[in-house]
Amino acid sequence: MKVKNLKSIAFAATILAALASPALSHSLDYVEQQLMENEDYFQPVDSHAPDFALEDAAGNPVEMADLRGKVVILNFIYTNCGDFCPLHTELLAALQAMINPTPMRDRVKFVTITTDPSRDTGAVLAEYSKAHGADLGNWLFLTTQQGQPEDTTRTVAKGYGLEFTQTEDGEQMHGVVTHVIDQDGRLKARFHGLKVQPLSIVTFVNALVNRDLPDDGHGDPGLLDWLKGLLG
Repeated sequence: MKVKNLKSIAFAATILAALASPALSHSLDYVEQQLMENEDYFQPVDSHAPDFALEDAAGNPVEMADLRGKVVILNFIYTNCGDFCPLHTELLAALQAMINPTPMRDRVKFVTITTDPSRDTGAVLAEYSKAHGADLGNWLFLTTQQGQPEDTTRTVAKGYGLEFTQTEDGEQMHGVVTHVIDQDGRLKARFHGLKVQPLSIVTFVNALVNRDLPDDGHGDPGLLDWLKGLLG
């Protein structure tokens, strides 16, 4: 068994024990502590999530304020990217496949923003989302609205701490970050790169979701079942 898998299972065991404890099942602080100890690519944050006013693949306007009340998993890509962007999208698709079978589905929204809006029209984003297995029931792919400057979404990315620098060959140099925003529009975490354990992100999201649920002493039963399956 690979070391990464052993680490993931050990982390799952720790979180499973925590979720089964009435004192810890809703503790965001506890989850953050565990992630700091077990996840190399986790960065806790507590700042206002920068606003945006864009549109989805169907042409509907979407603002950051529209997402209040949901935990938001946000990333930036462009569809002509040949390496990191499709892998990042596949990481989020894996997260969605873990989240959507649980009650978290209705409380979590995935948001992907293109940094190449002149080429990534609604139709292009719709095809891209289909090709990468996104469930559009709770996943938005956003581009600029008509009349907005071409660099609008790159400016949004910069507000989140990411630079998408255009090169002469039409590519963009950029980092890979998965942002997690809470129900109040606060940026609560950055997960850096593609080596992050998906379980780490799901567990953090679950802690945010449970924050606003009645304190019945139990975590999300769907997540509990998934963790038990992982431990075999």
